[in-house]
Amino acid sequence: MTLHPTVGTLDSAASLLDRQRQPVLDIQDLSISFFTRAIEIPAVMSFSCTVMPGEAVGLVGESGCGKSTVALGIMRDLGVNGRITGGQILFKGRDLATLSESELRQIRGSEIAMIYQEPMASLNPAMTVGRQLMEVPMIHQGATAAEARARALEVVTDVRLPDPERILKSYPHQLSGGQQQRIVIAMALMSRPALLILDEPTTALDVTVEAAVVQLVKDLGRKYGTSMLFISHNLGLVQEVCDRLCVMYSGEAVERGRVAEVFEHMRHPYTQALFRAIPLPGADKNARPLKAIPGNFPLPHERPPGCNFGPRCDYFQKGRCDARDVPMFDVPTAERHDTRCLRFQEIDWEAPPDSAGLRDRREPGPVVLRMEDLKKYYEVGGGPFGGKARRVVKANETLSFEAREGETLAIVGESGCGKSTFAKVLMGLETATSGRITLFNDSIEATPIEDRDPKTVAQVQMVFQNPFDTLNPSMTVGRQIVRALEIFRVGASDADRRDRMLKLLDLVKLPRAFANRMPRQLSGGQKQRVGIARAFAGGAKVVIADEPVSALDVSVQAAVTDLLMDIQREEGTTLLFISHDLSIVRYLSDRVLVMYLGHVVEIGTTEQVFAPPYHPYTEALLSAVPIADPNVKKTHIVLEGEIPSAMNPPPGCPFQTRCRWKSEVPGNLCETVVPPMRTLAPGHQFKCHLPEDALARMQPVIRLAAE
Repeated sequence: MTLHPTVGTLDSAASLLDRQRQPVLDIQDLSISFFTRAIEIPAVMSFSCTVMPGEAVGLVGESGCGKSTVALGIMRDLGVNGRITGGQILFKGRDLATLSESELRQIRGSEIAMIYQEPMASLNPAMTVGRQLMEVPMIHQGATAAEARARALEVVTDVRLPDPERILKSYPHQLSGGQQQRIVIAMALMSRPALLILDEPTTALDVTVEAAVVQLVKDLGRKYGTSMLFISHNLGLVQEVCDRLCVMYSGEAVERGRVAEVFEHMRHPYTQALFRAIPLPGADKNARPLKAIPGNFPLPHERPPGCNFGPRCDYFQKGRCDARDVPMFDVPTAERHDTRCLRFQEIDWEAPPDSAGLRDRREPGPVVLRMEDLKKYYEVGGGPFGGKARRVVKANETLSFEAREGETLAIVGESGCGKSTFAKVLMGLETATSGRITLFNDSIEATPIEDRDPKTVAQVQMVFQNPFDTLNPSMTVGRQIVRALEIFRVGASDADRRDRMLKLLDLVKLPRAFANRMPRQLSGGQKQRVGIARAFAGGAKVVIADEPVSALDVSVQAAVTDLLMDIQREEGTTLLFISHDLSIVRYLSDRVLVMYLGHVVEIGTTEQVFAPPYHPYTEALLSAVPIADPNVKKTHIVLEGEIPSAMNPPPGCPFQTRCRWKSEVPGNLCETVVPPMRTLAPGHQFKCHLPEDALARMQPVIRLAAE
């Protein structure tokens, strides 16, 4: 009699252990194609990947490699033209490809949830946040309204949003981008799914918000025991979030394994090429430049024979690598590590890249741009009927700095800190409220662009973030560059301008035949090169690069960054590089200017700004940088709260509402007095009340594990 409970308990434990050994998601030889009237376009081919219970698997690769197609295949959301043409997608042992629509509806949103890149695409602007959250358990689990609201309140608290009751009553447009993304995460977790698919969930967020969201995803994954498929092009994020990694190229998995194993002992040339194209600690634009992946990504219906990566591979052997389809091979030195490379046991993976790209360091020249106590305020209306008092938005507050010929000055900070406003004033798209901007010997702060002479307009140019929006779709590439030359009054004749246009294409390393192409015929990186050529058409002396590589793949980022550096060396251009990516800033900048809520809070050489003592805000920015290196350790500092409004900034220090060092300052100095700009070392200044003993105790945020 007494044996039965024991046997039952043992059976239950064995059953639980068996379930834990079974994959939550097991994709086997999956093939997905899209069909047009003319041809079949194979987007994913013989793709296999496994996600175990409680495991986070990263899916990485360049745009177009098939990452999102795999995610949409799992959700059976491929549209009318997409079709699963082979293989299986096993979720808890059931093949999703064979389920009916009604069976899929029971799984989608309840057992499998997906978080997309743009949070507003997942939120209904006409419904309150609370109502949208409540729908999930009411639809999928039959919960009552009271039960659903209690669950919504619990999950909003779990995603660490302030004042959950107020959040539930808010509409999506009343929340910031980071808050919207947290609501989408909360919505996905409402039914406690077994599998959570995240498709580039932090791409549109600031680096500090990204760090908070990533930490949140990790914590909630552990709390709910949720398995995750994390899709990203950011290898640093994958290092922080995931246990295992699957690298994709041209519709295939080319390497799989534990994250640390793949990062330290990669066994596919494409994985190695990705790492050589990203600015890890130690990369230097002169001594250790990034190496872009040669060639172009193949179109799905134009893949080469044999190895898909063959035409871009440094180790390609003709007659061998292109002789037949390449299967996955087990890497014998590690468990569950495999690669799609015929030569992986012959290659010397420890050999350093060739040093052909070494460059001489160019010392900056004289000051070409000086900004003194610049202020830019906006007046906003007093309500729809004008009854309320007008208010002032302080976008830029006493900005002061210098930039020298041939120098790269990086400008960093979160969205809303005033980076783009300052760029607009410098370009003449806005005029300053007060202060002075001197370009060479001319004051330009009060002269709008329409009143500037062509020479001044040509001297200050801008390269924009999104190359897709900066070119006229109805004009050829050559005509767009010639048009810029006409505006800048360069060349005495049409023949002169055409010759200059062709030389500009040479400058940005595009074939001259591209002059006759339309923008739609160019890739994103090629469009950005055309934008750079147009910016330099009039011999620009100061170029503002506003997030010029953030919309590009890592390999294209390396090529465009390298191009900007080459042009700068040849032309002596002063580059103002606006970015939230501190990894690329560390790689290419000579000096760094950190902005917060319209203020310059720190400025110095790159070495000075990236080493303690830091301004507390700089410290938090550095802590948030995702780094794809298992040997690097970081101090995790997650900023609490949102950036205050520039319409109603806090009194005293602008950063005091989020500063973790505030208690080190005696009295209420931080809340009442704006800090003065202090000099820490020659060329290194910051705006902070912290006493010297607190500065002396600051430790490096980023360090090697051995230190």
